[in-house]
Amino acid sequence: MPICLKKKIKHAEQSGTRRLGFTLICLLTALMHFAAETGTAGSPEELFQDLPGSRWEIKADEVEYDSVNKIYIGRNGVVISRGSKRLSADFVRFDHRNMRAFAEGNVILTSGADIVSGARMDLDLNTETGVIYHASLFFKESHFYITGDEIRRIGKNDYQADRASLTSCDGENPAWKITAERLDITVEGYGTLQHGTLRAKGIPIFYTPWLLFPVKQKRQSGLLTPEMGYSDRKGAEYNQPLYWAIGESSDATFYYHYMSERGHKAGAEYRYVLGEQSKGVLMYDFLEDSRRDKTGEEGEEWGYDGDACDRPNRDRYWLRMKADQSLPAGFSSRLDLDIVSDQDYLNEFKNGHGGYDESRSRFYQYFGRDMDDYNDPVRKNSLSVRKNWNSFSFNGQVLWNDNVLKRRWKDSDNTLQQLPLLTLDAARQNIDGTPLFWKADNEYSYFYREDGARGHRADLHPRLFLPLRIKNYLFIEPSLGFRETLWYIDRFDEKDKTEEKTPHREVFDAELKLYSELFRIYSPGQGGGLPEKIKHSIRPQITYELVPDQNQDEYPYYDSLDRIEKRNRINLSLVQTLTSRNPTPSAAQKKDASVRENFQYQRFFRLELGQSYDFYDYDYDKPHYDYGSSDRSNPEEGRHLSPLYGRLDITPLHWFSVLADSEWSHGDKDFISYNTALSFRDQRGDSFFAEHRYTKNENESLYMRLHLRIFPFLSAYAAYERDLEMNEDLKQSLGLRYQAQCWTMNLRYSKEEDDRSFGFMVSLHGLGSVGSD
Repeated sequence: MPICLKKKIKHAEQSGTRRLGFTLICLLTALMHFAAETGTAGSPEELFQDLPGSRWEIKADEVEYDSVNKIYIGRNGVVISRGSKRLSADFVRFDHRNMRAFAEGNVILTSGADIVSGARMDLDLNTETGVIYHASLFFKESHFYITGDEIRRIGKNDYQADRASLTSCDGENPAWKITAERLDITVEGYGTLQHGTLRAKGIPIFYTPWLLFPVKQKRQSGLLTPEMGYSDRKGAEYNQPLYWAIGESSDATFYYHYMSERGHKAGAEYRYVLGEQSKGVLMYDFLEDSRRDKTGEEGEEWGYDGDACDRPNRDRYWLRMKADQSLPAGFSSRLDLDIVSDQDYLNEFKNGHGGYDESRSRFYQYFGRDMDDYNDPVRKNSLSVRKNWNSFSFNGQVLWNDNVLKRRWKDSDNTLQQLPLLTLDAARQNIDGTPLFWKADNEYSYFYREDGARGHRADLHPRLFLPLRIKNYLFIEPSLGFRETLWYIDRFDEKDKTEEKTPHREVFDAELKLYSELFRIYSPGQGGGLPEKIKHSIRPQITYELVPDQNQDEYPYYDSLDRIEKRNRINLSLVQTLTSRNPTPSAAQKKDASVRENFQYQRFFRLELGQSYDFYDYDYDKPHYDYGSSDRSNPEEGRHLSPLYGRLDITPLHWFSVLADSEWSHGDKDFISYNTALSFRDQRGDSFFAEHRYTKNENESLYMRLHLRIFPFLSAYAAYERDLEMNEDLKQSLGLRYQAQCWTMNLRYSKEEDDRSFGFMVSLHGLGSVGSD
C-alpha cells in the first residue's frame, strides 16, 4: 500500500461501529477456519495427524468417538491446540458427517494474544454459519474489548450481533463504551446500528436510533475527525475533513473550515503514488475573507506587523505542491510549488488541518524537502531534472521566486528568476597515472526580471589538487583553480556602469591546507557509570586562500557569483572532541568485543575555535560569520583580523545537552553574536528546552518550552517566546493533558501577537478524536 496513503486510511477507519464490524468478521472467520481445519480428518488418529508446519493436539479427561455416526466428543477440561491457536471448553462435540461443531461451558478461543470467550458456540461448517452466545472478545494489539449476547454469521459476508458493546477500557465499569441493541453487517458493503449509545462511566452522552456505516476492509471514502476551537481573530471554528479513496494509488481529502469571524474556507489535498520514486502531493485552499486589513476602513487589527503593506484583498488562497517523478535513462525530476495570495495568509493559517505547519511537516515527511518560512514574502517555485553518474552530476532547473508583496502591491517587480539554471559538476577524482586529483563546478543560467536587467551567464570552475602526507602526522594539500565567467546581456539596468553586451572574466585562485589529528585513548575503568574507553582527539588546521584583487564593477550583478571576493587570507581552526565507547548490552553479556558492531559510540564533547587573518584591508561591509558555510570567518570592515569564533557541544548524557556558539570582535571589544541552547529529558517524560539568541544591533530573543509530568495521568506543558530587543512577548501557550488508560483529554490556551486561541481535544483510544489540534 502506498506509504502516503496509510495515514489517511488509518484516519478513515476511526469509527467505533466500523471497528466492531471488522472485529466480528475476524472473529467468526477465525472460528470457521479453526473448526474446518479440525474437521478434515476421518478418524480420531487422522483428526490430529501432522499438518504442514505443526500438529493438532487434544487433551481432555474423557474422549469418545462414535464410529457409526462419526461424532467426536470431549468432556471436562477439553483443550484443542496447534501453534498459537487454542480452544478450551468443558464439553466439545464434532459431528463429522453433518459437519457441525458445538462447544459449551467456559468456551475460550485464543489466537496469538487475542482471546474470544463465551458460554457456548454452535457452528455449521457446510454453510459456514454459526453463533457464539454471551461472547466476549479481547484484541491485544488494539486493546479492544467487545461483548455481545449473541454474535452470528448468517452468510458468507453477513453478520449480526445482539446487545453488543465495544471499548478499549479495562475493568467492569469502563470509562467509555459504545452499546447497540442490534448490529447487521455485510462485508465490503454497509452495516446498520440500532439504538446505539456512547456512554461515559455508564452515563449516556450520545444516542442515535439508527446509523448506517460502511464496512470495508479496503480504503473507503468518508468523514474524518473534525477539528473545533476558538480564537480572537477567527472566532468559533469548525473544520470538517472528507476523505475520498480514489483508487489503489491515489486518494484525496477535502476540507470545509467555518470561522464565525472570517467566513468559509474550502481546501483540498490530492495524493498519488506511482512508485518509490514517483509520487506527489497537491494542496489548495481558498477563502473569501469577511475581514480586510486596510488602514482607515476596518482598522489594522486584521493585519500583521513586519511589512509596509496593508492587505485589502478578500480573495485569499494558497497553492502548494511537491512531486517526484522517475524518468527514462536514469533521470529524475522534482516539482516544488508555493503560491500564496498575500503576505499574511500563512501567518493567519499556521495551524490546524491544511495549515502551514501541517503542510510543511507532510512535505518533509514524504519528500525530505522543506518550505520557505511562513513569514517569508518570497516563495520559491522550481522544476528540476537531474541525473547522477559515478563521477559526474547534472541538474537542470527552472526557478521562479514569487515575491508576494511586489506581485500584488507594487507597480514594478525586479525579483530575480533563473529560467533556466543548468549545472554539470565533476566530483573529485584521480588523474590516471598521477598523484593529482581534479574537480569542476560548471553552470549556465538565464536571469530574468519583469523589470530590470536580464541576461545569460556561463561559469566554469575547474580545480587541481595534490594531496601529500608526511607519515600519519601531517597532511598537506595544495590546490589551484581557474574560473572563467561569460555574460551576454539582453537588457541593461539604469544602474549598470557599462553597456558592453558580452563581458567576460578570468580569475585564478589558490589554496593550501595543512592539518593533523592527534588522539589518545583512555580507560577510565568499569563501574560507576563510566565509559569503557574515551578517545580524546585534537585536530589543528591551517588554510591559506588567495584570490587576486581585480575591478569587477563593469560586470552585471545578478547574484554573489558576479562579484568574486578578493582573498589573501590565513584561516586557523582547532577542534577537540571526546568520544566514549561502551559495549552493547548483548555484547556485554556475551563478553564479545571482537567487532565494531558490538560497541556503542557517543561524541559527548566538541569544542571548535576559529579565526582568520586577511592581508587585504577591506573597505566595504562584510557579512558576519556564516554558521552553515565552510568559510568560517569574514573580516570586519577596515580590519585584517576576523572575529574569534567558538562553538561548544556537550552531551554528557543522552537526556541532557548544551549547545553554544559566539563571535568576539577584537576591534569592538564586544560580542557580535552569541547563542545558547539547553535541553533536558528524563525517563518520566519531563522535558525542558531553552534557547537564547543574540546578534548585535539586530535581534535578541528568548524561547523556552516545558513539559512536566505532574502525575502518571496528568501532564502540563508550556511555551514562551520573547523579543528582548523590542521588549515584547511573541508567543505564550499553556496546556494540560489528562491521560487515562483508554482516553485522553487536552486543554490548551495560546497567545501569539494580538491573537488568543483556545483549544481542546478528546481522544477515545482506538475510536478517534474530536477537538482542535
